[in-house]
Amino acid sequence: METKDIRQQATFKADPHEVYEILMDSKKHAELAGDEASISRKAGGKFNVGDYIEGTQLELVPDVKIVQAWRYNDWPEGHYSKATFSFKEVQGGTKLTFVQTGVPEEFYEDIKQGWIDYYWTPMKEMLEK
Repeated sequence: METKDIRQQATFKADPHEVYEILMDSKKHAELAGDEASISRKAGGKFNVGDYIEGTQLELVPDVKIVQAWRYNDWPEGHYSKATFSFKEVQGGTKLTFVQTGVPEEFYEDIKQGWIDYYWTPMKEMLEK
């Protein structure tokens, strides 16, 4: 299977802790996603969003980095990408650098756009309320 990598950056008018919490707090993540979310706060713990995204927390450094084995439910069975969210305080907020490696090529465009449409844009709206 051919895979591709996604690299994106987004800046939020909030401190790194607030940005980290939207992704790591099950209730806040559910509000962001508009669906149920169960997010473990421990390395080795599981997470899922609705019945379509699942994975395992590989590395968690509060307010600094999240690394996940991440998959969408219609990907080939057993295939996980690696999603890394890095947070850096910058003037006026937080710069999030996102890298997702191992995305199946046939799903690349949808996943790449999905991060913008379903995560970065609504996160900006939530954080700027």
